[in-house]
Amino acid sequence: IQVGFIGPGSRGQELIRQLLRTPGVEIAAQCDVYEPRFAEVNEMVGKKVPSHKDYRGLLDRKDLDVIYIATPPLFHASYSIAAMKTGRPVYCEKTTGFTPEECTSVVNAVKKTGQIYQVGHQMRYASWIVESVNRVRKGEIGEPTHVYGYWHRNDNWRREVPNPSLEHLMNWRLYRESSGGLLEELGSHHIDIANWVFGEQPQTLFGTSSIAVYHDGRTVGDNVQAVLGYSKGRRMFFSSLTDNGLMADQVWVYGTEGSLQITLEDATFYKRPSKRITEASHSDVVEKGVATGASYNVDSALPYRGPGNRLIMKRDEDPTLTACKSFMECVRNKKQPFANVDVGFGSAIACAVGRHAMYEDRLAKIPHLTA
Repeated sequence: IQVGFIGPGSRGQELIRQLLRTPGVEIAAQCDVYEPRFAEVNEMVGKKVPSHKDYRGLLDRKDLDVIYIATPPLFHASYSIAAMKTGRPVYCEKTTGFTPEECTSVVNAVKKTGQIYQVGHQMRYASWIVESVNRVRKGEIGEPTHVYGYWHRNDNWRREVPNPSLEHLMNWRLYRESSGGLLEELGSHHIDIANWVFGEQPQTLFGTSSIAVYHDGRTVGDNVQAVLGYSKGRRMFFSSLTDNGLMADQVWVYGTEGSLQITLEDATFYKRPSKRITEASHSDVVEKGVATGASYNVDSALPYRGPGNRLIMKRDEDPTLTACKSFMECVRNKKQPFANVDVGFGSAIACAVGRHAMYEDRLAKIPHLTA
């Protein structure tokens, strides 16, 4: 399978590394507006890969079977649609679109062209996350009601720039006109897990963001907090800091009968201890009374002490590699992937709407696809 690659920057080069480990795949062409990337890719691949500065030149080639897109999200929708119109399957990094209109346009393009489209939500291809979510959906922690996502880092998000003229090109994540900020870059993964757990996309989002530490000219916040509303009163909370990585990357799913913690390495289930109320204990309370403080039993305020039940899964490859292999199998078998365009829409639309809601400190309604 001959791959045309658009946007071989930091994330793009990670995808290329995994594609080089995927049987029957060759990097056949590359495209980037920043020419030094070409030499970096050539060194990785071990040969001179034909290069283009304009994506349209790459799409005009007749020797490409699939298109990979790892540009800033600002270009994801237009490049994906253009690629599908040429009759090629597309693997596009998240998010699917930068605006609500773009998110819808990509869905419509997949329907119109019938092309295979996979979004880069690689957490859907991590074995321990797949197994964990399946168990939750089967009722292992009762009815899931809340998802809390944390992605805290010790990283100012700024890249060194060799020339001031390249500031916005290299540090596109720091500026509102080209970046959805921490909600989009990190939170989209956790929103996708919440959508997966709840079986639907969110209906509302309220969030806030500010620049609390890095007053360096950026216009995107260095921290974000968002609450997303789902049906039946269910909620998803996301928090990201760039100056204190204590919580790191983890997702907690809270259910009526237990909890689940997911990290980038493993998953652990915690079950709520069962309460044993006997006729004797009930009568003792009635006859003798009980001295209480703020709670009837202070031990019940900490019900999840202990190591929990850690999910042990064989981990023989990186989830990004699994995602790339899965995409290629979908191409060969002509079927839509697990992380399909509807999955991409569900998280991208929340980020696209939420970006403006957070700047304006308001509650926003999230549109759903119409048939």
